[in-house]
Amino acid sequence: MRIVFATNNKNKLAEIREMLAGSGIEVLSLADIGCHDDIPETADTLEGNALQKARYIHEKYQMNCFADDTGLEVTALGGAPGVYSARYAGGKGHDSEANMAKLLAELEGKADRTARFRTVVALITDDGEKLFDGIVTGCITEERRGGEGFGYDPIFRPDGYDKTFAELGHEVKNKISHRARAVAKLVDHLKTLA
Repeated sequence: MRIVFATNNKNKLAEIREMLAGSGIEVLSLADIGCHDDIPETADTLEGNALQKARYIHEKYQMNCFADDTGLEVTALGGAPGVYSARYAGGKGHDSEANMAKLLAELEGKADRTARFRTVVALITDDGEKLFDGIVTGCITEERRGGEGFGYDPIFRPDGYDKTFAELGHEVKNKISHRARAVAKLVDHLKTLA
């Protein structure tokens, strides 16, 4: 089965391909299908953004596809940055360093550092639309730790571990992460279609 992953994030694409290795599912990138568009993400929920991206590709290219949106939800900040995680610090593009700096500054002096990562995957095939979600709970560390991963990985420590995602490395993260959990549900569903 061939399916398009509607993302321009090379890190997410590599992560998904690694997770689906050996599954018989070939994941195509936007570049593979000749799409160089800046796909809109204007919804105010993770579900809305994931569906918006998947629908855009499905309507324009008539290909089975999926898209995801991920948010870091911090308890002490009322669930922020949430749907705005990638552009939390403002400015243009996705500036992980600025996003982490802003988050750490806002949590300074706060005792409650609990947080969760949530990923929603929207799948569109000839059978219609489906949503899958994955959640991992943990906490925000007081400083950056580790050199692997991307986004907020250096400051998010998942429950049950004494290391951040950036310290755990891809192999461990790809087994326990929010995206891994959502993608596992996606893969189980795709196997029923194959």
